[in-house]
Amino acid sequence: MAIRYFEEEGIRSKLKQKRALSQFITQEIIGKHLDVQRVDINYIFCNDDSLLEKNIAFLDHHTLTDIITFDLSESEEDLMAELYISIDRVADNAAAFGVSYEQELHRVIFHGILHLCGFKDKTDQDAKEMRRQEDLCIKAYFKQ
Repeated sequence: MAIRYFEEEGIRSKLKQKRALSQFITQEIIGKHLDVQRVDINYIFCNDDSLLEKNIAFLDHHTLTDIITFDLSESEEDLMAELYISIDRVADNAAAFGVSYEQELHRVIFHGILHLCGFKDKTDQDAKEMRRQEDLCIKAYFKQ
């Protein structure tokens, strides 16, 4: 089971306690929602320009976003993915929502994993459930 964190050149995510975060993701999110034998996940922190480029190239979306999740799993027993996070969006959203950068960064990190666990956010009802799940993750993680 591997969860890794990378920063594109010139990017500083300021993410702390990566080992504890990886353990929380593996046990408290993936372990509760999926029955997988192998986890191989890469988080890549980047800026708005880099993520917009990917959003256009791979999804044909011409808008800024905070995260793009690519599920690369080859079977139901494996969870393999790359998650790209714009720290520019995280910082702007933290200010807009009146929360700390750290809390917003974790919300986005959890959001991507929740997508991999099958949670959606396209309808109002799905978005409410996704937000509820994110809030549960944040409460549980920061309670540690």
